[in-house]
Amino acid sequence: MNEKSDPLVAPKPRLYAAIAAGLGAAAVGIALYGLLGATPDGPKARNELANGGREPITVVALGAYYSFPPGYDENRNPYLDYIEDKTGLDISIKLPLQEGYNEQLNVIMESSKLPDLISTTSNSWVADYVKRNALLPLDDYIDKYGSDLKKKIPQEAWDLVRFNGKIYAVPSLNSVRGNEIMYARKDWLDRLGMAPPVTLDDYAEVMRRFAEDDPDGNGKNDTVGLLIGSGLVRTAPFFGAFGTQTNGWYEREGKLVYAGVLPETKEALRYLAGLYKNKWIDPEFPINKLISLEEKIVAGKAGLFSAVWYDTRGPIEANRKADPRAEWIPLDYPSGPDGLRGVADNAIARMFNVVPATSKHPEAAIRLLNFIAGDGYRTLNLGFENEVWTRSGGRMVTNFEEHDRQSYRGIYGALADAGDPEVDRERLDSLGVHFRLYENLQRISRNLIPNRFTGPPTPVMTTYGAKLYAVQESLFTKIVAGVEPIEAFDRFAERWYKDGGKEMTTEANAWFSRYR
Repeated sequence: MNEKSDPLVAPKPRLYAAIAAGLGAAAVGIALYGLLGATPDGPKARNELANGGREPITVVALGAYYSFPPGYDENRNPYLDYIEDKTGLDISIKLPLQEGYNEQLNVIMESSKLPDLISTTSNSWVADYVKRNALLPLDDYIDKYGSDLKKKIPQEAWDLVRFNGKIYAVPSLNSVRGNEIMYARKDWLDRLGMAPPVTLDDYAEVMRRFAEDDPDGNGKNDTVGLLIGSGLVRTAPFFGAFGTQTNGWYEREGKLVYAGVLPETKEALRYLAGLYKNKWIDPEFPINKLISLEEKIVAGKAGLFSAVWYDTRGPIEANRKADPRAEWIPLDYPSGPDGLRGVADNAIARMFNVVPATSKHPEAAIRLLNFIAGDGYRTLNLGFENEVWTRSGGRMVTNFEEHDRQSYRGIYGALADAGDPEVDRERLDSLGVHFRLYENLQRISRNLIPNRFTGPPTPVMTTYGAKLYAVQESLFTKIVAGVEPIEAFDRFAERWYKDGGKEMTTEANAWFSRYR
């Protein structure tokens, strides 16, 4: 399950994804790119005159996991027709496979015939190709053709794609700025005579009682205190109680410091390790994949966990259906020793759209993105009125069957998601107000611990960041599981600085001093 997915635009497996199993990412990228007509004499180009002389544009996008109704594909469907009619463009869409997506973009960038617009999930990928002079600066085109982009995308997001003072990509915003929110079974709390927890000590007591005192009343020792997953998944609120997270940069005494080496992070690990030692955390957490978490919630084995905001429509709802007694409620984030609380924030942007330097249609690329972010936003997010949704009693009502059939529209809308609170609320409430989806997001947004480094990855981050984080994740899991003592944290912090962390800190602060 994608932790950041949208419950209204759920990805669906695509038939040719199975082809990737027998091919390397590069081979798949080459084969797919050729199959979809990347050359100027492909089907879209041949039909240019038949399309009324519309300006042609080729777009490489993420979305090969979507399925289409019979007779439709990414280049033949009503939503693409809608976009073309409104923009006067002749658009050809290419969908590399999801696995190894950015690696396949590297293959495409080596092609002699490049597309006009490429969407990537990595601003480090953007930074790399800016260094190679392979991308076009977009400032002038945005000024002329991107009025809605300029109006709706905040400066913080533009800063992610500004290199040497010029903009090299159009960011697509992450409309969900945080994921996790604490949920508990109120019926279990009531049965044990407990109030909803507020402080870390309160939470620990609830965990103890849920693990030891048969909260479901079945006479068996078959429930866990706190449900978390491998890699310390779903623990963000507990690190937040100490004013930190496991990944990010936070300001301390006017300077940025990496979260993974902060003393506060060590104290959060000490707290979690104590819970595990007391058997108040699920003993299977080191091997709990996301599907395992869902299965335990549905089966009634857990009554306290850090939910993703849409879990109320997923495993929590499934548990309610399986056990009519189950009553779940959102909780206050745990308050730590200094009264701190909060949860990790998501990056402000989730995708980045670049124009290769060889493109003959850069203005068309910006016109397309401007339409998606502006006049086309509502239709591409909600779907066609009277097909996907209707009005009833002043409220939007979603036809879920038709929504699923038309969910492929997410391919286009995701290119330039600029957010609209009114549309987002309508969309989420149409799923059922009782799921609290909009309420969950609002509660999360009020408790974010913002990552203070929001620039593109620095050169040293690109070189060492992933390797150091892998070491960190493994060690933190071992500390919580009692395999390593808490003192191992200090040895890790020392190693982190020696193995590239010192240089990363210098670069992060150079950026911070410029853009704070």
